[in-house]
Amino acid sequence: MADMFSNKAVNRRSALATLGSAGLGLLAMQWAPADAMDFHKESLGKILPKFNDKSREQILRLLQAPDFSGHIPASEATLLAASERKTVERLMVDLLPLARTYARPPISNYLVGAVACGISGNLYLGANIEIPGHSLGFSVHGEQFALSNAYMHSEQGITAIAVTAAPCGHCRQFMNELAPSGDIQVLIADSPAVKLTALLPMAFGPKDLGFKDGALPVKEVNLARPKGQPDDMTLTALDAARKSYAPYTKAHSGIAMGTKSGRVYKGAYIENVAFNPSLSPLQTALAALIVAGEDMATITRVTLVELWNAKISQKSVSEAALTAVAPAAVLQVAQTKMAV
Repeated sequence: MADMFSNKAVNRRSALATLGSAGLGLLAMQWAPADAMDFHKESLGKILPKFNDKSREQILRLLQAPDFSGHIPASEATLLAASERKTVERLMVDLLPLARTYARPPISNYLVGAVACGISGNLYLGANIEIPGHSLGFSVHGEQFALSNAYMHSEQGITAIAVTAAPCGHCRQFMNELAPSGDIQVLIADSPAVKLTALLPMAFGPKDLGFKDGALPVKEVNLARPKGQPDDMTLTALDAARKSYAPYTKAHSGIAMGTKSGRVYKGAYIENVAFNPSLSPLQTALAALIVAGEDMATITRVTLVELWNAKISQKSVSEAALTAVAPAAVLQVAQTKMAV
């Protein structure tokens, strides 16, 4: 794996050193690590050399499915663990090189992979995303990617997450919103498993602002259909908005993102008690698009549905990010209200 990414992967200090030289010249760049999305028998052998042939064939079948959406069903994860004669937790760590191929970090060139495990036993892949030429606040961390993947699949809760490096404070805070009990296990290669409570002592969470629960399980919000005759994209974005988690601003929003292939990806707003780690619906939708194997440049149209007269709007940040990753995409905005 080290050889495969030798021209891309850098350590944290080197990554930070590159930030000062990153500029708007990156705007048109569609960055991807070697062999990303080009999954076949030979490339998967390089990415997952420790896996046996039977396991790699199973993984390849999953990756090449036309509706692959970045998650490995519990039944498949159990079969893989048995084939490799290891625990599911060990399997998650060993799948990190695969998750890392979805990373899109044109600013830092620092590749992060993450694999989350839900209460269901399903596994969810994730990686870091950076938006060229824009504020670092637009970035999606690998842990956020994997957890938003689980969220958009309506996972009931998270039991563990494997990461290629120790989670930063931003990600620990985001994890705490989805697992306020702190029982989630954090797995890192060559390190003992540790609970989130040990990594985030004296955590600031939803209860500090008077909320009993966190983001999971997903709780659907009763939002009305936008006025007029909403098209399919608007209804898809509305469905995402109904699944959004916004207890602090009540600014429920969702996005539907269409590509040249004809596929449509959904993204729900996922808020955080610390505000900054919140994920916009566009960020969540971009994660869904990337893990499905598509390029951000293929985005043709985006529909944002958000609550009328809310405290905040996702319109300006969505427009800004789209100018960098898909400048030809058309953004449509529709407003909704709480249903009576």
